[in-house]
Amino acid sequence: MLPLTLLVGGAGVSYAGQVQRIPRQIFSNAAAVIGIVTTPDGLGLGGVAVVLQNLETGRSLPAITNGDGSFRYLNLAPGRYQIKATRDGFLPFAQGDINLGAGDVFPLMFPMSAAPSGFDGLREIPRLPDLGPKPPPAPQEPATSSTYRNLPSAPPPADASEAKPLSPLPTDDRVFQAVPNRWGYEFPTDYHRYPHFEVPYVKGHWYDPFNRNKWKGDYPIIGNQTFLNVTFSSDTFADGRRLPVPSGQGSASPGESQFFGRFGQFFLSQNFAFSFDLFHGDTSFRPADWRIQITPEVNVNYLATQENGLVNFDVRKGTTRLDSHLGLQEGFAEVKLKDLSNQFDFVSLRVGVQSFTSDFRGFIFSDQEPGVRLFGNFDSNRYQFNAAYFAMLEKDTNSGLNSMAYRHQQVMIANLYRQDFIKPGYTIQASFHYDKDDPSFHYDSDNFLVRPAPIGVVMPHSVRAYYYGLTGDGHFGKLNLTHAFYQVLGHDRFNEIAGRRVDINAQMAAVELSLDKDWLRYRLSFFYASGDKHPRDGTARGFDTIFDNPNFAGGFFSFWDREGIRLTSTGVGLVSPDSLVPDLRTSKMQGQANFVNPGLFLYNAGVDIDITPKLRGFVNLNLLRFARTDPLELLLFQSNIHAGIGADSGIGFAYRPPLSENIVITGGFDTLVPFQGLRDISTNRTLLAVFMNVRFKF
Repeated sequence: MLPLTLLVGGAGVSYAGQVQRIPRQIFSNAAAVIGIVTTPDGLGLGGVAVVLQNLETGRSLPAITNGDGSFRYLNLAPGRYQIKATRDGFLPFAQGDINLGAGDVFPLMFPMSAAPSGFDGLREIPRLPDLGPKPPPAPQEPATSSTYRNLPSAPPPADASEAKPLSPLPTDDRVFQAVPNRWGYEFPTDYHRYPHFEVPYVKGHWYDPFNRNKWKGDYPIIGNQTFLNVTFSSDTFADGRRLPVPSGQGSASPGESQFFGRFGQFFLSQNFAFSFDLFHGDTSFRPADWRIQITPEVNVNYLATQENGLVNFDVRKGTTRLDSHLGLQEGFAEVKLKDLSNQFDFVSLRVGVQSFTSDFRGFIFSDQEPGVRLFGNFDSNRYQFNAAYFAMLEKDTNSGLNSMAYRHQQVMIANLYRQDFIKPGYTIQASFHYDKDDPSFHYDSDNFLVRPAPIGVVMPHSVRAYYYGLTGDGHFGKLNLTHAFYQVLGHDRFNEIAGRRVDINAQMAAVELSLDKDWLRYRLSFFYASGDKHPRDGTARGFDTIFDNPNFAGGFFSFWDREGIRLTSTGVGLVSPDSLVPDLRTSKMQGQANFVNPGLFLYNAGVDIDITPKLRGFVNLNLLRFARTDPLELLLFQSNIHAGIGADSGIGFAYRPPLSENIVITGGFDTLVPFQGLRDISTNRTLLAVFMNVRFKF
């Protein structure tokens, strides 16, 4: 037979002598007994009849253990007690001399061993004379306060010395309810948590992304752990803008004598993306064991201008252009290499075309490129790391989507994040980027030369740039903080503006402070990109990026950031679309980094306004100034160019009708009022844009 072991908690714990700490606290004089009955294996044993008897009054208190084996007696009078426990098929248990004082809580935990087969009864324990009459047997009572399923039990025998046959253990079907596929369990659709208000369980459909849907990864498509998440998105962008353009040869208005042509332009772009994400694992928390994701994207775009030579190098193409392109924006396989702990720390490997942003705001690299990425976390997710290699693809000029042509550029990135650095809520990141851009000769889709830049001596050349960065994002109390600093070193074998090989030594710094007050977020930010004071001295001190897409200083609601401004009659841009740096390169997407540039000082103030839960407003103001004007003076053969660029202001809104990201409508109006520096090199007319973006996501 199994041995009877008794695990009894220590003596009762008294609280009566404690000092009062809560105002008007009244200590109870009642005592209590709490306990758990277990099997020898430590599992809770339900259906045990427990009788607690007061040895001074003879009063007996019966109870039945819950499904987890627990029982308790509250509001007991101080005194001496004894306790007995019985259950069919198990040896009984008894303990006496339990002394309870006022306010005592007596903990009790004991196992009950199974009775051996052929057990022919139990000898009753001799009863002391001073214990009084024998208590009556405890009736069987259901456990009404337990959420557990109780095992079937019978009332204790009238006489413990009486032999009684053993009842068989219940079969599994009386204890458990078999559910072969938990994912197919149907919830009650007629249940209302609050009458006339909320229906927690709604039957899902294949076309409904908000409720249970197999195509949205809510339950498996194969087996119990293989899921498929299908996403369809439509992104429509319309932009009416006024940008400085020259009239040039073959002008649309040949009778005009002014240098600048008509500024008006209209651009419309429609993207359709289809994403198929097949993964094995759980739907949340635990990283996927493996994943295969494919995202093809189709773009149709239309551009209407008022001057020739803008939609295509060939002026005979006129003033309008309709173009389309199909690109593969994601196509990768991912596998988890190892679990590092039971806190979901892991190491995974991803190979193929994938999205990657190297820091918090996309200052240096943010793109979708083919590559190999090793990533994961450790120390309970306090640290996250990435080590990535990308072989860059050529971009389609008008849509910005990937083509299948190799760009002769390689990028290597490593970064490490540390959460709760210094104090909870603040994350710091250290990073390294290596840009290996080899010599190449390339015309874009509209027949403009983009590599090398068509200025100075046109010669294919290589760029080797090494970026060392330290960034942070988080909050200290009520104050939100984002900051970044980058140092870039390396060399350019032949810079077109310098007309020689140059060594690179440039810096970038950014900081944003914001404060949330009720439904407003106030923002102040500063951005600095170093400029080159001596363009021909052999050291390039103008900062440039690899492929940036910064969400900073207004982002989408900044004219300077979103539109891009060409430097007329040079074949290069003053600033590229979706960039902050005035780098004088032909194109952010297809041109090479240029580290002989004027640099930038940017001062920003703005406010984000949560008008309603569905509607958010934005107000933004940037003051822009060149760090150095010497590269511009050398490039344009023009002296005494002023540093002031202009005041960039914008207002906008973002509206989410279903209160989710499934439908987002964004629009706004922004202007750039030129200061003397922009007037010196371009125009004194106010530049402006009205734009709208509508995004649907299934």
